[in-house]
Amino acid sequence: MQKRKAEAKKNQKVIEIKELKLRPMIDTHDYEVKVKQAKKFLADGNKVKFTMRFKGREMSNDLGKTLFTRLLDDLDGLYKIDSEPKLDGKQMMMMIAPEK
Repeated sequence: MQKRKAEAKKNQKVIEIKELKLRPMIDTHDYEVKVKQAKKFLADGNKVKFTMRFKGREMSNDLGKTLFTRLLDDLDGLYKIDSEPKLDGKQMMMMIAPEK
C-alpha cells in the first residue's frame, strides 16, 4: 500500500498558478510579451491569472474589458476560462486554464 502511494505521488503533476499583471494603457510590445508568456505557461500546463490594476479615471472607461477580450482572442484555442473577468476594487482579475 505504501509503495502504491509513493508511486502515485511520483506520477502526479502539480499545477501552478502563474500571474501576469497588466495595465489598461499597455504598449503593443509589452502586450505581445505578456501574450507570449501566457502561451508558454499554458503549454507547460499551468493556470494563468491575469490581474489588471486601474488608476484614477481608467476605471470609468471600458478599457479593461476590451483588453481582456483582445487577450482571449490572441490565445484562442489554448485555454478554457476558469473565472470570468471580474472587478474587485481597483483591480480586474481573470483566470484561465490550459485546454486538455
